[in-house]
Amino acid sequence: MNNILFPFAEYWWFYAAFLGFVGVMLALDLGVFHKKEHDVSFKEASIWSVIWVSLALIFSFGFYQYSLSKFTPEIANTVWLEFLTGYVIEYSLSIDNIFVFVLVFSYFAIPSKYRHRVLFYGILGALIFRGVFIALGSVLMQFHWVIYLFGAFLIITGIKMVFSSDAEIEPDKNILIRILNRFMPVSNELDGKNFFTRKHVRLAATPLFVALLFLEFTDIIFAVDSVPAIFAITKEPLIVFTSNIFAIMGLRSMYFMLNGAVDKFHLLKYGLAVVLVFVGLKMVWLNDAFGGKFPISWSLGIILGTIGLSVVVSLMFPPKEVKPVEVEPVEEVNQSAV
Repeated sequence: MNNILFPFAEYWWFYAAFLGFVGVMLALDLGVFHKKEHDVSFKEASIWSVIWVSLALIFSFGFYQYSLSKFTPEIANTVWLEFLTGYVIEYSLSIDNIFVFVLVFSYFAIPSKYRHRVLFYGILGALIFRGVFIALGSVLMQFHWVIYLFGAFLIITGIKMVFSSDAEIEPDKNILIRILNRFMPVSNELDGKNFFTRKHVRLAATPLFVALLFLEFTDIIFAVDSVPAIFAITKEPLIVFTSNIFAIMGLRSMYFMLNGAVDKFHLLKYGLAVVLVFVGLKMVWLNDAFGGKFPISWSLGIILGTIGLSVVVSLMFPPKEVKPVEVEPVEEVNQSAV
């Protein structure tokens, strides 16, 4: 698969149809299923998670059948496995976003009934930025040296993830939020579900908008890792784009499903770090060592096994709770005995 199988010039209609499908699903999500603000229950989030994973699997099967009608069975099978592997990578790396979601919503004291609204527009912005990153990456990947550059970057990122500590986020120090404060007043109080309100006649941003802005900024940072990671699996922009979008669309329901339980997966970051190092090694060494293409089925197995193992070990060995130190009361001195 040295040449692009699905060039944009020939498959623009596929991109348009896929974006149309995404638009319809987003419209149904906000306009029908979440028209009224409410707390998203674990049951509702689980159902939506199953729906999004099922849609991704159905799409992958349809994509396989279409590829089978256009190319050889071997190529069709490779296309199918590349989509699944890219989807698993993006879905796994998106768990990092969930940790950020929890911290940001807690920091800004966003009520649970408004969190879906913030995430909805956050995901909408993420779709746009991912499209830009993927388009840029597809252009850069035409230069062979960029493959080694991306690979080295992913290896370094994975190693840094292993040794990095879980530092607390400080949105007040974020450059975008500091710029916002210069051009627009920020209200400390919510105004229902509104992102903006009136403060002394002037238009002011509410904590909902500040939280949204911070989430968009962090998603751009995460995209720097995830997009090159999928390009390590496939050079097909269409596969990168569709697998990325399906994973992002399921991110909201995954947050509401795992909210409150993210601390239990304390070893997951090490699994993600191994995945990043592995896909980096694919780009700089393994592909060349295996005659130009590391077996995609092996990649999928290694990635699923690594993520699954880190989850299982996290649940088997929960983090130790720090017990408060008990201080023995000081006995009073009997003055009469002195």
